[in-house]
Amino acid sequence: MKSKFITVVTNLALMVVVLGVSLVGFYSGSAAAVIYENDNLFSSGNDTRGEVVLTFNVYESTQNVLGILDILEEYDAKATFFIGGSWADDNVDCVREIFKRGHELGSHGYFHKDHSKMTVDANLEEIRPSIKLLEMICGEKIVLFAPPSGAYNENTLSACSSLGMKVIMWSRDTIDWRDKDVNTVVQRATKKLTAGEFILMHPKDWTVQALPKILNYIRENGLKTATVSQCLGE
Repeated sequence: MKSKFITVVTNLALMVVVLGVSLVGFYSGSAAAVIYENDNLFSSGNDTRGEVVLTFNVYESTQNVLGILDILEEYDAKATFFIGGSWADDNVDCVREIFKRGHELGSHGYFHKDHSKMTVDANLEEIRPSIKLLEMICGEKIVLFAPPSGAYNENTLSACSSLGMKVIMWSRDTIDWRDKDVNTVVQRATKKLTAGEFILMHPKDWTVQALPKILNYIRENGLKTATVSQCLGE
């Protein structure tokens, strides 16, 4: 009974934080101008250490996320999960489990918007609540942002720079959200895979089935997995 009470209180606190941050973003007026720069944009990492990065953009499928975590643990592999704020708000325990198992968390925005059509202020209002929520859940600073659909503009880069965040893209896309085929996902993730690459995936049924084959390929070809920050040398 006590445990249930604590969980309810924690969830209420998270809701208050998200609402408060959103209102601050809405009423705070124009953000300070940030000079455009692209040195915080990455689609690959260090290619000298034999590391590749599995990234998962998450807005759905809690059970598949848990399945992915079990497979990664079986292969002693690490990954970076870019979490949508609206999903995280409903799946706090799952987000904590991702972090507890030693994986990296990054922001995927809050409502999966098109950042390429947004002002600096709009980018901040979409990104800031998501990182505040994730930081409250895991107790660690969030420094990575993956724009939904890979859509971003100079305003996105400026907003992330002002927040001290890196914008993360990918070197290969499995397109698993569209093509529902295990072998296709495996091929796109592994064909001529080289060190330093970032592989984009989502928690789809067929991706869960493909993951052991991908991890076997990585292992058999003398590569190893790392988080985004590890592969960037940080």
